[in-house]
Amino acid sequence: MIEFQNLHKSYAVDGRAITALHPLDLTIGAGEVFGIIGHSGAGKSTLIRLINRLEEPSGGRVLIDGQDATALDADGLRALRRRIGMIFQHFNLLSARTVAGNVAFPLELAGTPKARIDARVAELLHTVGLEAHAAKYPAQLSGGQKQRVGIARALATGPKILLCDEATSALDPQTTASVLALLSRINRELGLTIVLITHEMDVIRRVCDRVAVLDAGHLVESGPVSEVFLHPQHPTTRRFVSESEHVDEGELHRDFAAVGGRIVRLTFLGDGTYEPLLGRIARQTGVDYNILSGRIDRIKDTPYGQLTVALVGGDQNAAQAGFVEAGVHVEELRR
Repeated sequence: MIEFQNLHKSYAVDGRAITALHPLDLTIGAGEVFGIIGHSGAGKSTLIRLINRLEEPSGGRVLIDGQDATALDADGLRALRRRIGMIFQHFNLLSARTVAGNVAFPLELAGTPKARIDARVAELLHTVGLEAHAAKYPAQLSGGQKQRVGIARALATGPKILLCDEATSALDPQTTASVLALLSRINRELGLTIVLITHEMDVIRRVCDRVAVLDAGHLVESGPVSEVFLHPQHPTTRRFVSESEHVDEGELHRDFAAVGGRIVRLTFLGDGTYEPLLGRIARQTGVDYNILSGRIDRIKDTPYGQLTVALVGGDQNAAQAGFVEAGVHVEELRR
């Protein structure tokens, strides 16, 4: 659905070029939820705004459903933007318009007949659960309700792509969870391609199929969320994962010094996450284990578990082989 080919972006500041995005190549598949994560200044907002040309690239191409968006004239760009919805961190609602009026606004700009606008607005407010709030104004809404209005407005023209620019950063954790659940349902029911930028790995874990990690304008890692989240390769990615897991790597390695035995990180994925494997292998091999850190959760709809354990006594090689045979990814941290 979206392809970046040698795409890059620089700005002129005081007569010199400042690079916001170094050349990158990336493909986003139709119907997937694709996450872009990075710290402030990493280039993620620049990248998402290049998709609908709110920013103009310094070089390279953006292909949307096979069409070169960077070559479009003004009429072509307007047509493209009707196929791309966008929601924002701070909602960007029109304070003088009601909820229904905000959702209707892009349809009015497109010249849609009033009867069709009314029907479409009612349909969208039902989709986002705001039928009872149609006549209210933005000042009368909670943050989560405002973002739902933003989502309904972004869907008004029936886009194929939905861009989410830090859409949950201004929300509390409970409201964030409900908005992410709504985006997942929209993706599933409407088949939309969703591109979501964030600085929170937990948001990526909950809703995304694949992820790209940006650092200082460079694309440093990308792939399926399960691979990138559970087996991060780049230091920036590892920091994001540690923050989301609330693990202090320094403290964890100090804990290593306090325990004996072989230290391994065990990664379970899928239904095997809930199998009583540790106890069974301990009985078979005579190995005791000490759990140093761990978490059982889900990556989108897939259960996973990741445990850091110290294996003590017994046949540790057999225990490790038993984990591998059961489909567990084993990473040796200390032998």
